[in-house]
Amino acid sequence: QVYLQESGGGSVQHGGSLRLSCHASGLNFRLFPMSWWRQGLGKEREMVANISAPNGGTDYADSVRGRFTISRDNIRRMLYLQMNDLNADDPATYYCKVRSRGRDYWGQGTQVTVSS
Repeated sequence: QVYLQESGGGSVQHGGSLRLSCHASGLNFRLFPMSWWRQGLGKEREMVANISAPNGGTDYADSVRGRFTISRDNIRRMLYLQMNDLNADDPATYYCKVRSRGRDYWGQGTQVTVSS
């Protein structure tokens, strides 16, 4: 069974930084593309960043490009999202996601709030 566990969310001031982590189990992590998504209050869930496997090519939503960095540690089976210069558009619950055998697996999410 695939299991994803996010951590690292919290409250930060406008312009601050946070690093989110996601631990994956139940799959050969190094072989799977991974992604971060977020869902703000009253908004649809949107893709924030994704990273390919095993070489780690990345892509970002326009709204976070240049501020967020996705990375992975295939040995530790960890996915990361470094978020810098957080602003009022970034508060949301952040999820990591993987697709395996035709099914999407999500973690439980970690909440990020930004105060002015």
